[in-house]
Amino acid sequence: MIRVLKALFDHPRQESQESQQRRLRLAAAALLVETARADFTQSEDELAKLAQLLATSLQLGQDEVNRLVLAAQERVEEATSLYEFTRVINDHCSADQKLQLISAMWAVAYADGNVDKYEEHLIRNVADLIYVPHSDYIHAKLTAQN
Repeated sequence: MIRVLKALFDHPRQESQESQQRRLRLAAAALLVETARADFTQSEDELAKLAQLLATSLQLGQDEVNRLVLAAQERVEEATSLYEFTRVINDHCSADQKLQLISAMWAVAYADGNVDKYEEHLIRNVADLIYVPHSDYIHAKLTAQN
């Protein structure tokens, strides 16, 4: 019993840089997958845009992107809220990186030519949770729209 209580107050071991990067990539990919699924359909255009964004922004090969997207889809299925993804983003990303994520979410939402109200609502929630200012959120939306 004392061991269990002591474990609650012990500081966790430091996470390796590689493990941290893996969690960060998974969180970002999961939020992009959530965006593609927000309107209850995943178009091929949205999935292609999602894969392209992950490949270019994370500098990953196609096989790595495919594995990351599959892992993200599984995590999204298991997730009960956005918090587990946005917490990782808040812990490890700069303001510029957070804005890039919001821009990527808008790019995925616009990939099929139609932004659904659920997609817009999701992106707004994520922007709030990761502390992206509203003016930056709007600018990212307008940039993706053009």
